[in-house]
Order: sequence, then C-alpha cells, then structure tokens
Amino acid sequence: MARRYEVRLAGTGGQGAILAGILLADAAIRDGKNVVQTQSYGPEARGGASRAEVVISDGDIHYPKVLQSDIILCMSQEACDRYGGQIREGGLLILDQDHVSRAPTTRAVRAPLTSLARQATGREIVANVVGLGMLTALTGIVSREAMEAAVRDRAPKGTADLNLKALAVGFAEGERIRREAR
Repeated sequence: MARRYEVRLAGTGGQGAILAGILLADAAIRDGKNVVQTQSYGPEARGGASRAEVVISDGDIHYPKVLQSDIILCMSQEACDRYGGQIREGGLLILDQDHVSRAPTTRAVRAPLTSLARQATGREIVANVVGLGMLTALTGIVSREAMEAAVRDRAPKGTADLNLKALAVGFAEGERIRREAR
C-alpha cells in the first residue's frame, strides 16, 4: 500500500508558508512522488493567516486535501492555535519558538527558526526555508538533494544563495535534534 503524507505549513502572511509549500511539493516531484499542493491566505498580503498544504504519496492521490496532518510546521502563534491540534497521533509538530509560545502538546519540536535565519543570513525572511530544512532532516519525506534543487530553481530571483544557506542551517538543526533524541 502506498504511503500518503499530509503536511501543513502555516504562519502569518509574509512568513513564506506558501513558498515553503511550493518548494516542498517541487522537491517531492523531483523525488518521483505524486503531489498535490494547495494554499490559502487571508485578504491581506502580509499579516493575515496563510497556509500551504502538501499531500505526498508513492501512489495515486485520490483526495487532494489534508484530512489530518502527519507533519505541521507553525511559524506563528495564530497558526499554532488554529492548526496545531489537527495533527495525527504520533505526528510531528514543528514550532518556531521565536513566535510560538503555547502549543497543544508537549511533544512538539521547538526551534528558533527566525533567530537561526537571522544569525546565518542576516535576514529573518528565510525562516520558512530554515523550517523546511529542519522538516526534511527530521522526516526524510524528501531527499536533501531534491530540496536543494527546488530551492535553487524556485527561490525568488537573486535569493537562491541566501535560501540555500538557510536550508543548510535547517538541515543542521534537524540533524542536531535527531541526534539528541536518540
């Protein structure tokens, strides 16, 4: 039976949840998987709620929506309040601890994604890509090579190197957390 992964990436408009969803979907396609990516955002370009949903499967995808997330990345408290409890038992909830102080579970993985982005690149705007790197390292849902290629090809014009640096920091943080969990 084919494995279906349901991923929700959520934050406030301007934090890059939509781009993160596009990058994750692109990486999954590069790995030869079937993918559906959807997105939703408030009427404000920045400041309103936004989310991207990505369904990844080795087989056919018969229903394109996320029913119960296997993985949720929350970049804001509003996103965590709205979506954090909608995770499958045993699922992975990743929180940007710089913006999320309350979680619906003590089993959430917390990391200072925004601070890591700022320290590594001087720009907070790439915290979404730090989160993607961490998600990739923790789950193996897509290969590192596919994620790097997606970032190289899909990052906004002129920002590929900045985003690749952010991705590397996220990979390193995810690998550190995985080592400590053993």
